[in-house]
Amino acid sequence: QVQLVESGGGLVQAGGSLRLSCAASGSGFSAYSMGWYRQAPGKQRELVASITSGGRTNNADSVKGRFTISRQNAKNTVYLQMNSLKPEDTAVYYCNAKRTLARTYDYWGQGTQVTVSS
Repeated sequence: QVQLVESGGGLVQAGGSLRLSCAASGSGFSAYSMGWYRQAPGKQRELVASITSGGRTNNADSVKGRFTISRQNAKNTVYLQMNSLKPEDTAVYYCNAKRTLARTYDYWGQGTQVTVSS
């Protein structure tokens, strides 16, 4: 069982930066792949960036070159550094933890609002 709490969202002007944090509690954090998703009103939730337990990262085309996902296993925390923000980045951002063994374990935080003004 893993509990996830996002923080760091807020209001920022276009071109600005934010760093989101996701703090995990529970067991086995270092073994989970972690991801950041976002969902805008009327839109489906989409994957923004992910990082495996081994540190391999992947980013959506829409954020490549602007967002960076990282993790600090000693702190049970994953981060999303968001630079050069655009109004199109406005959404609720969710943290996800996923691990597949004999079954898939999938956990979600409650989300943090990011609003980018023009």
